[in-house]
Amino acid sequence: MAKDKNDETEVAAAPAAPAAQQQTLTVDDATVSAGYANFCRVSSTPEELILDLGLNPNPYAQGNVTVHVGQRIIMNHYTGKRLLSALSMALQRHEQAFGVLETDVRRRVKPTTTATR
Repeated sequence: MAKDKNDETEVAAAPAAPAAQQQTLTVDDATVSAGYANFCRVSSTPEELILDLGLNPNPYAQGNVTVHVGQRIIMNHYTGKRLLSALSMALQRHEQAFGVLETDVRRRVKPTTTATR
């Protein structure tokens, strides 16, 4: 998620800490592998959230479709809530800049017209 492996973010310590100290977090993405997903399934246990990410090669297919999951991310609910907040802010900024994202594929598809002779 970081743009540069040397990105640094300052995070405030817990509000209850007597001396409000700063923490410097360095993100090392030197060995990260990037992937693409157009499918996400979210499931949950009492302790964890599970995100399955995969590629649906034909989102317009009819009938049975098998989506191969390429990545499974398991996190606790606190991290999930922080992820929700971060994704929400990023999507709000994107929509302010580029317009509303329509998530219903059927509403985005424009009907094609064929010429008759």
